[in-house]
This record gives sequence, C-alpha cells and structure tokens, in this order.
Amino acid sequence: MKPKIITIVGKSNSGKTTLLEKVITHLTQKGYKIGSVKHAHDRFETDKEGKDSWRHKKAGAASTLVISEDKIAMIKDDKASHLEKMKFYLDDNDIILAEGFKRQNLPKIEIFRTQSVHKEPLCGGDENLIAFVTNSDYKLDVPTFGIEDIIEIADFIELNFLNHGTK
Repeated sequence: MKPKIITIVGKSNSGKTTLLEKVITHLTQKGYKIGSVKHAHDRFETDKEGKDSWRHKKAGAASTLVISEDKIAMIKDDKASHLEKMKFYLDDNDIILAEGFKRQNLPKIEIFRTQSVHKEPLCGGDENLIAFVTNSDYKLDVPTFGIEDIIEIADFIELNFLNHGTK
C-alpha cells in the first residue's frame, strides 16, 4: 500500500520547516517511518561543483547515485509529476510529509502567523485543507491548532492518516 501524502503549506518564513521537523520527530519517536519532501525550484543542484558525482552528471549521466555505508543520494533526470515522484521514491514509508506543493491536489496543513507580511491564509477556500496551524484569530472550517501544538498535530495525522493509530 502506497503511503499517504500530506503537504505543509504557508507563506515564506511562516515556520513550515520548523513545524515539519517537530512533527517528524514526534511521529518517528512513535515508531513511524516518515518520508519527507521539500519542494525546490527548477534547476536546483544538490551536488557541489567539481565533486565526482557532479562531474558524472555534467558528463551526461541520466542518474547518479552517491552511496556511503548508511546513506544514499540520487540525482536523476525525471519528468514525472511531483506526485508520481513522491509515491515512487518514498513508497517504503508509512507516510510522506511534504513542505510546499500548495497547488497540488493533496491534503494540506497550512501554517499561518500574524507577524507574517501576509494578511490572510493561503488555503481558506481550498477543499484539500485538512488542518490550520496559527497564532491568529482566524477561524477556518477545519481543525485548528496553535503553533506549538506539535503533539496534537502529530496525533491528528496519526489518527486520520496512519492506520488509524494502530501502530
């Protein structure tokens, strides 16, 4: 069974990475295997110029795999959709938590902070919004959590997306 995918969305500097980091830690401590994805802009590079793997890719390799005793990293030409890539490469996880992808047709948890330069949430009318994390008085028609409600957010994900809390 393919893992479900939940996206964490919000404006720049709203705290998406911090929230995701804390939720991953909590769910991992409960025994779940979490895959994570970070949306990147086109043409990003993860390898350093001049390194052997960078040289292999620049020479024309369609795929480059860097392997150590306990880690792998792959750079691969892949024209599949974001969703197809997530499901294919992370199918051995219990769930995939993705940062970004606000335009994808996936369940979304939005984080919205009042000190942000943005005056209103991104996903107020999005039917894929499943939860709202905020320090504001905004009320949306989904479960709402405070910025520091990490255990409650992780429990919400577990109950609704991870085998109904049977782990």
